[in-house]
Amino acid sequence: MLYRSLAAAAVLSLATACAAATPKPGQLADTVWTVKTIDGQRARSPRAEIRFLPDRISATVGCNGLGGPWKISKGQLEGGPFMSTMMYCEGLMEQERTMADVLGGKARIDLTRQTLTLRSGKHVIVAVRRR
Repeated sequence: MLYRSLAAAAVLSLATACAAATPKPGQLADTVWTVKTIDGQRARSPRAEIRFLPDRISATVGCNGLGGPWKISKGQLEGGPFMSTMMYCEGLMEQERTMADVLGGKARIDLTRQTLTLRSGKHVIVAVRRR
């Protein structure tokens, strides 16, 4: 009986430690994230990334750059207004629009160890910490 109680407590402890949590702004400042998937599809460029500075965010899917202010409020990432370059990028435009929509909307933000997940409307971006 004691063994079962200890095992259940260990499983609960592990599940809690692995659960996603809303990061505090200080946790994201000065970090760089490699974008792995956008709406379940692999990022089309290995250069796809999101960079958090203390008061600014910048992002790219591999062609155009996007940047502006950001904050976390009530578990959501609130970004913008953004400035962006406006080049045509064959094969990247859809993912670029999605990135702009997610970062410019009120995306729910979850941090699990080294994985950052942003959810806004029907869009989901998953990134892993690079530094």
